Amino acid sequence: MARKKVFVSFDFDNDATIKMLLVNQSKLDDTPFDIWDSSVKKHMEGDWQDKVKVKLRNVDIVCVLCGEKTHTASGVAIELQIAKELGKPYFLLKGYKERNCKKPTSATSTDKIYSWTWENLKALIHGGR
Repeated sequence: MARKKVFVSFDFDNDATIKMLLVNQSKLDDTPFDIWDSSVKKHMEGDWQDKVKVKLRNVDIVCVLCGEKTHTASGVAIELQIAKELGKPYFLLKGYKERNCKKPTSATSTDKIYSWTWENLKALIHGGR
């Protein structure tokens, strides 16, 4: 299968470490994806949503890394909303095994937060949800 281009949405203020873990995992030989882009690394002003929209148009799928404070990260909620408007497939990935991870506010009540395992991640990248 072709490698998928993934946009990673995450709470930069609280979850940058787990984003780097995902980037490192994407470098494994048998990975089915490339991290194409990710959440903005600083607070943006002005037309930042338009810039995110351009980034999202160029990816195959969106991975939302969920942490304990994701529900308070307005940027993650906006990125997910833009992905939905563009019709991009997405999935929510639990960033921490032993913590209570929260969905972004723009997630639906039926959106599941999937456990972060290598097998789950490979399946989710190719639509297994």
